[in-house]
Amino acid sequence: MLYLWVKAFHIVFVAAWFAGLFYLPRLFVNLALVPADSHAERERLLLMARKLYRFSSLLMVPAVALGLVLWLHYGIGLGPHSGWMHVKLLLVVAVLGYHHACGSLLRRFERLANQRSHRWYRVFNEVSVLLFAAIVVLVVVKPF
Repeated sequence: MLYLWVKAFHIVFVAAWFAGLFYLPRLFVNLALVPADSHAERERLLLMARKLYRFSSLLMVPAVALGLVLWLHYGIGLGPHSGWMHVKLLLVVAVLGYHHACGSLLRRFERLANQRSHRWYRVFNEVSVLLFAAIVVLVVVKPF
């Protein structure tokens, strides 16, 4: 019975974490479009981005911790025919890297050092969606 609670909360925290990862780069698109003389708009967007990044970082911790419990304690993805788990873990590492890349990009905006266009951030925004879709397919279908 505890297994189902761990699994449920893992899903909740992963979904909430990804919600932040879906929206934070969208804020970067808006920040990249802010005119240089619009300080109030820039500061408002930066405040939103800072708060969202901090909150997403807090959600990341239980999402990863509960995933590790499912894997190491309950044995999800262990044994034969668990190649999908190896790929999923690699993708989770990529998501962690993406999360920290968002933090780095946020710090660039704070230092007024952004060199990228809003178009670049629109493409960057889709990376989290692709990672999420790939992870869900691996977990549900378990193709190998």
